[in-house]
Amino acid sequence: MTASPLAPAWLEVPADPNALPAPVWPRSADRDGRGALVIGGVSAAVLTERYGTPLYVVDEGEARTRAREVLAAFRSAFEAIGTRAKVYYAGKAFLTGTVARWMADEGLAIDACSLGELEVALRAGVDPARIGLHGNNKSLAEIDRAVEAGLGAVVIDSWVEIERIAAAAERLGRVQQVRLRVNSGVHAHTHDFLATAHEDQKFGVRLDQAAEYVTRIRSFPALSFLGFHCHIGSQIFDSGGLAESAARLLEAHAAALQGGPVPELNLGGGFGIAYTSADDPTPIADLARTIADAVALECSRLDVPVPVVAFEPGRSIIGTAGVTLYTVGTVKDVLVQVAGEGAEARPTEHVRRYVSVDGGMSDNARPALYGAAYSARIASRESAADPALVRVAGKHCESGDIVVDAEYLPGDIAPGDLLAVPATGAYCWSLSSNYNHLGRPPVVAVSAGESTMIVRGETIDDLLARDLAFTTHAGPSSPTEPSPTGPPLADPPLTDPPEETDR
Repeated sequence: MTASPLAPAWLEVPADPNALPAPVWPRSADRDGRGALVIGGVSAAVLTERYGTPLYVVDEGEARTRAREVLAAFRSAFEAIGTRAKVYYAGKAFLTGTVARWMADEGLAIDACSLGELEVALRAGVDPARIGLHGNNKSLAEIDRAVEAGLGAVVIDSWVEIERIAAAAERLGRVQQVRLRVNSGVHAHTHDFLATAHEDQKFGVRLDQAAEYVTRIRSFPALSFLGFHCHIGSQIFDSGGLAESAARLLEAHAAALQGGPVPELNLGGGFGIAYTSADDPTPIADLARTIADAVALECSRLDVPVPVVAFEPGRSIIGTAGVTLYTVGTVKDVLVQVAGEGAEARPTEHVRRYVSVDGGMSDNARPALYGAAYSARIASRESAADPALVRVAGKHCESGDIVVDAEYLPGDIAPGDLLAVPATGAYCWSLSSNYNHLGRPPVVAVSAGESTMIVRGETIDDLLARDLAFTTHAGPSSPTEPSPTGPPLADPPLTDPPEETDR
């Protein structure tokens, strides 16, 4: 089959539209004897019969394995240059109490950027000394909670935060360890190694301000300066930008050593994963070695000891562990005209097949926000039909509600089929919303042939619980009371897991 003129240039016609390309799917993903997708030893058909759709599925084994692999890669690379590496799991990617416990079990610290994320980690039993807090506008309540809990690090993002954190620490009788976020002037996406660090963004301070900030931090006995923090972007596929950023930060690090200890350097995260067959991220072990070599070389040049180096991966740990399951509702062919080549050429018509599912931008906002590309496969069966170009659309009242912009699926895809979208572990649940009054789907963990609900799905009652028109008397002519139960938001959801299969 030849490629459709409507397909992006990078999208190849698959030899088998049922295949599950290894870089995009969890390593446990397979098909059973009936052709149904299996994740973590559990069939998609069994999962959706029990929990309904849309459904977030997280492969516990994949998440834990990737956490171990990332930690081992950075520890090995930095031990080779005579220092230690710390790895914080970036909770903003996807954080629940269960996930926080997985990460802590595997030896990772937790990076939080709000009071909510901080409370998830604390209530999950994560050692406060292994939690970091950052953000460009931390509230006084967030600062107080972080200091009171004894967090291992708080990232200072502006001048006023120095005084705010110091005041909280003094009031609580603590000495709070802090990092200073700086902008290195390196842009990960373009690898445009700017000559200046005067960046137009809300995070951090300029490198040429670093010395002034460090002096101010050290003027407060209640603050202990850990070192600099930098994050150059997301979905990074190679180490060039990170190595350059590290070199620039180490210049400031060496200067700060003249006034006192600087035990650590935090280089952030942003390591990429494969979302489609065209994505080819560098293996994490290779990234770690290249960054470690760059740090060692620069420390040697500057004649300073190699510091402890910290990282904050999120997507590279949890992204590929997640798969979202949907049910196909409608299939519609649309004729699209493509301009011909040359002045005299006539436009030609081609079919784009719209496959609409029961979720969309409320459970995966990334395509609408960033134009992010995803893959898809039929999850309920295999098919011998020829591949056809499809666009997977959501059910929201927005023309931009696209789940997968372009994919080749078997041409006989039909209403009632289950559709799986891989690599949805990061920034899907965490960015989910109630747009159009849709409830957020449940999250189910799978492992060794068993499934466990770790976040229940929302019902209509959940959705309306904060609407005071339905919880108080709205007026003399329209008294209303909440109903004891509400209709489901998915077909059929399970709000609580049966006790006999809890783990």
